Amino acid sequence: MTASGYRALEEEINVLKTVERPAVIRLITEARAHGDLSENAEYHAAKERQAFIEGRVIALEDQLGRAEVIDVSKLSGATVKFGATVTLVDEDTDEERKYQIVGDLEADAKRGRISVSSPIARAIIGKSKGDAVEVAAPGGAKSYEILKVEWV
Repeated sequence: MTASGYRALEEEINVLKTVERPAVIRLITEARAHGDLSENAEYHAAKERQAFIEGRVIALEDQLGRAEVIDVSKLSGATVKFGATVTLVDEDTDEERKYQIVGDLEADAKRGRISVSSPIARAIIGKSKGDAVEVAAPGGAKSYEILKVEWV
């Protein structure tokens, strides 16, 4: 996992513990004041939210505890590997795309962060600028050329 991905998970845990947890406790307290809990939808919804929050905190803390953090700023090289930011051009449409290869937990394709285990990442790892790659994607095979490999 990248250092920024680690910090993002730490921040999510912090928000869950300092904002979400107290808010759901207030909701449970308010719902209890309404009386009969067996037919109290607000109470049951708040308890479900509380269970989700607690489960998420446990899962995130476990993931952080097992994470191997890699400082991308200290990496370099001409070949694509974990942490690299790669600019690709679709050989059919000439559309350029820029991706950073990150850990599974921090992947967000909309933000240009793809999982190291994604089809595109698996196809480009070990390749260099100028190499052409074919990616077996769910929508069919796509061909890309690697334009740039950066370490940002």
